[in-house]
Amino acid sequence: MKSIPDHVKSYMKTALFTHDTVPAGLLKNHMTKEGTWALIRIQEGRLEYTIEESEICILEPGHDGVIEPQVSHHIRPLGQVSFFIEFYK
Repeated sequence: MKSIPDHVKSYMKTALFTHDTVPAGLLKNHMTKEGTWALIRIQEGRLEYTIEESEICILEPGHDGVIEPQVSHHIRPLGQVSFFIEFYK
């Protein structure tokens, strides 16, 4: 998993999602727009993060998931979880 580049700045974050409120679109493959990076920030619990069907990461508090621009990915809650996504340009 790559790191957020130093030159991008945070511009928005989602509401706090839980295993019950995670939007269905995040559970299937999707991607951010050109130039848009994001961080999946876990507050509690664990989340499986799959990048391009080839890299699987387990995210938990203190271990964020980096979303690269235009890279296909999806998530899967592993039990009870709360998280938000922060976007960067």
